[in-house]
Amino acid sequence: MYNLQDLLHLMARLRDPQYGCPWDLQQDYRSIVPHTLEEAYEVADAIEQGDFAQLPGELGDLLFQVVYYSQLGREEGRFEFDDVVDGITRKLIRRHPHVFPTGDLHAPLDTPKLSEAAVKLRWEAIKAEERAERATAPEQLSLLDDVPGALPALSRAGKLQKRAAQVGFDWPAALPVVDKVREELDEVLQAMASADLQAIKAELGDLLFSVVNLARHLEVDAENALRGANQKFERRFRFIEQALRQTHRPIEDCTLEELDALWGEAKRQEKNLPSCG
Repeated sequence: MYNLQDLLHLMARLRDPQYGCPWDLQQDYRSIVPHTLEEAYEVADAIEQGDFAQLPGELGDLLFQVVYYSQLGREEGRFEFDDVVDGITRKLIRRHPHVFPTGDLHAPLDTPKLSEAAVKLRWEAIKAEERAERATAPEQLSLLDDVPGALPALSRAGKLQKRAAQVGFDWPAALPVVDKVREELDEVLQAMASADLQAIKAELGDLLFSVVNLARHLEVDAENALRGANQKFERRFRFIEQALRQTHRPIEDCTLEELDALWGEAKRQEKNLPSCG
């Protein structure tokens, strides 16, 4: 079987100035980012679908993205793959003092086991220390500094809320958040009545942010919940298409009432399947 060194060698060959692949030679850090995001989502999709036969291949595609960035860094004299491995290993040792109290990766596993809550508190404290060390202007240091701006909006909203909650800026329970969601929905309706598109956009954003807050209080990942809703919609819409295909009737010729009836049938059939919620 090929190993990691073979993959690194392959990457170097692809970027060989004389004999490499023309497409690969045209790429840079920014042009690869969309592919990285796509590969990460394909890993998530394989896991959500329970397609573990495909998961190694999807993980390989994602690993290749790391190898690609490392080759670019090597060519520019910035960093190499070994620096990536060394950096993440050191960071994880530092963030797990309850497993590596001496900082020795190969020390015996004889430390007392901590509760999950204690581990999370220590993890956040260490991350806060790291943010302080990286800050160029300590007086402007914020809890929100290292929440990536490129995250999907729902995921980023949840992370921002979690950070603020660390210092007590949070609702005490889920029910008050439900009231906030209703309040934001009323404000969307008011904006709709004014026909002010900018106000509608702003109020819809506030509504979505509140829904993410509710999901967080219910210990539901909003991004995963919406992906599940997307999959459910796709599954039911495909049922409608297939049902109409069997009757040789174009979907464009159907009334909304007819389509809604087929949607209801799709829901009824799902409820009869153990795998569907």
